Amino acid sequence: MTNEAMSPLRRRMIEDMTVRKFVEKTQKDYIRHVKDLAAFLGRSPDTATAEDLRRYQLHLSDTGVRPPSINSAVSALRFFFSITIDRAAVTKPLTFVAEPRKIPVVLSPEEVARFLEAAPGPKYKAALSAAYGAGLRVSEVVALKVSDVDSKRMLLRIEQGKGRKDRCAMLSPASASLPCCTAGARP
Repeated sequence: MTNEAMSPLRRRMIEDMTVRKFVEKTQKDYIRHVKDLAAFLGRSPDTATAEDLRRYQLHLSDTGVRPPSINSAVSALRFFFSITIDRAAVTKPLTFVAEPRKIPVVLSPEEVARFLEAAPGPKYKAALSAAYGAGLRVSEVVALKVSDVDSKRMLLRIEQGKGRKDRCAMLSPASASLPCCTAGARP
């Protein structure tokens, strides 16, 4: 985060997030949400009341902000008020918004085959196959190394995935048979 003309309040919030090892994207999102609250109020966010926060969340909802973004704002504001300025009671009216879970679109085997055939080379085919077969996120696929593939045990080691957590994912038989996923191969 840059240091140009930073208020003591913002600096304090960034320090609080840094101590808790928040990733830079989360820090930027939290700062943005607090800035948006300040713009809504027309004054410093640390002066907000519980009623101000209730009106702000209602404003977000009324202006068509999607539930995940509202929930991100709720998390940011709860952090700001409870940790940075030690006024947790003000956040009592803030509530997370439930969003109905949607069933993801699942490709047919034929569609998956066409998708993989369109890959420009074995490296891309392996990445796409692993991503689809193991349900990996794009950032997890990009960070994969050949040493993360255990084709004997049919596992992929995912380091520092979402939430900076390590995990293992199942390697599909189709992915394991690709030349770049065999021992000693270099895509």
